[in-house]
Amino acid sequence: MEMEGDSLRNPNGVPNQKGESRIANSKPKLVVIMGATGSGKSRLAIDLASLFPIEIINADSMQVYEGLDVLTNKVPLHDQRGVPHHLLGTISPMVEFTAKDFRDYAIPLINDITSRNHLPVIVGGTNYYIQALVSHFLLDDSLEDTDESCLGETYGDKQQHIAVMPEQGNFSYSYDSLKDLDPVAANRIHPNDHRKIRQYLRLYACSGVLPSKYLQEQTMENWGNADSLRYNCCFICVDASLTVIDKYVEQRVDQMVDSGLLQEVYDIFNPDADYTRGLRQAIGVREFEHFLKAYLSVGQSGTENGIIDQVSAVKYVEKLKENMNTVLSTAGEDPLKQLLQDAIDKVKLNTKRLVRRQKRRLVRLQTLFGWKIHYVDATKCLSCLSEESWTVNVVEPSIQIIKSYFDKSTHLVPDFEASNDTKGSKLIDRDLWTQHICKACGNKVLRGAYEWEQHKQGRSHRKRVCRLRKSGVSGLDD
Repeated sequence: MEMEGDSLRNPNGVPNQKGESRIANSKPKLVVIMGATGSGKSRLAIDLASLFPIEIINADSMQVYEGLDVLTNKVPLHDQRGVPHHLLGTISPMVEFTAKDFRDYAIPLINDITSRNHLPVIVGGTNYYIQALVSHFLLDDSLEDTDESCLGETYGDKQQHIAVMPEQGNFSYSYDSLKDLDPVAANRIHPNDHRKIRQYLRLYACSGVLPSKYLQEQTMENWGNADSLRYNCCFICVDASLTVIDKYVEQRVDQMVDSGLLQEVYDIFNPDADYTRGLRQAIGVREFEHFLKAYLSVGQSGTENGIIDQVSAVKYVEKLKENMNTVLSTAGEDPLKQLLQDAIDKVKLNTKRLVRRQKRRLVRLQTLFGWKIHYVDATKCLSCLSEESWTVNVVEPSIQIIKSYFDKSTHLVPDFEASNDTKGSKLIDRDLWTQHICKACGNKVLRGAYEWEQHKQGRSHRKRVCRLRKSGVSGLDD
């Protein structure tokens, strides 16, 4: 279906056949479809392509990598319906693809798409990728990419004495080191977020500026109003209630297991792997580590006890790979079955945590950075999985949002209204990671109320509590 009006056929002011440009010298127009994992962002973008000349740029930090198609929930080729997709499964799984890398890849793609009179649509839940693209400043998720010239321009004359931290020796790039140096910055991140901890500490090593101070001043300077953004953006968020998304996540993980998730993880399993880089960071990889170690240990003992031919051994290992799903149907209290079920439960729990982080970021983009995000509610659609409900509640409102966006030819990102001081305090004064200790689970440390509540509801925790209470141990949390 063709779009109505020159502004829709020529969305970014590219000259038409008469050599005229309707919005010359304006910023390129960009539609950004955001939302939590499982909300239906990709589906919406593909549906919109029936009305607008769309090309999709993937902004999911795990879907950019080649491999693990089931685990990362990439849109299969037959479901893309001929809509061009960029940065989908094209990056080597062994490299670290940063927000800066995404920006540097996406900008030329956007220029190329607009040169063809097509509309670039950014689709993904990795909001710091989107921030890096539309802003001229790489926010805290990419501090490792902040070059020294940028630091010099901002602080070069102000910071004459820089206390550079040692790169070698006994210094530890740990959460405790960051907390001792800058407790405000430490309270902004999870203690296990080792990559960001290193980024913050390296920032201080290069500049002598506390990360919290740098983030506050740079954010106020570079995110002050809509004119600071690189593009004229239309932000659409596919939203749904947490209760419905949680249920949908559980169903989707079970479907992934049935569709070959275990076999994918088996293929890339390496007990000595670095889980902080590349594709192995994906939720659903590390969670299966204990199960795979135990499962492969059983398999190796089988090859040692009766298989001497190398070809037969390879076939035996392949059979092990194919039969992993059957562990779930094992009768009784099988240890492997329990390990596998625990791993699947962890994938579900960690995905739910991701959903909450994504939702918090979206709120932050609105309240702190002033982005005008248009929400479309997919709650009913995810509940009943009705095509008609999806069209009425998600697709049609999105079409009207985009049409209005072109008709008005205005920025959909308002200026800041609050003062810098207020926003700065919102940015840095937050502690989301209150510590809880579970005595029943070996003094396991949990961070945040949600993580603590989800842990207490977990099957393994409840079994341990029940077992300990039967043995007479008191003072345990339910």
